[in-house]
Amino acid sequence: MDVRYCQLTVYFEKPFWVGLFECIDNGQLSVCKYTFGPEPKNHEVLDVVLNQFIFLPFSEAMVAEEKVKNRMNPKRMHRAINRQKKQPAIGTKSQQALQAQRELRKTERKKNSKKAKEAFKATQFRLKQEKRKQKHKGH
Repeated sequence: MDVRYCQLTVYFEKPFWVGLFECIDNGQLSVCKYTFGPEPKNHEVLDVVLNQFIFLPFSEAMVAEEKVKNRMNPKRMHRAINRQKKQPAIGTKSQQALQAQRELRKTERKKNSKKAKEAFKATQFRLKQEKRKQKHKGH
């Protein structure tokens, strides 16, 4: 069963407005956090969804339970929406996915910085060796 949908939740996380994209594809949840800055207008949110969505760095897919969509009575739906407004914006699965994404970025950053340090040390060592050779060439 191929179920695919994305949900955008915009909420205020001091001092910025943040958008949380949650995508479920075949029971796999992947999330991305986008910082808007000051309170976004509708056209700014639409611009992010239409133009920048494909460039967003989503987390690795995690197993998620599928939500079953049933047709609801409009009054009941309105009450459910009001209940959701009172709840915190981020769900626990989304928080876990964001944390995993942060950890992954952290390890990648460490690997890259280690490679850069080693390359810098190698070039410094090479320059030092060349300088020593230059000193001894004339004698």
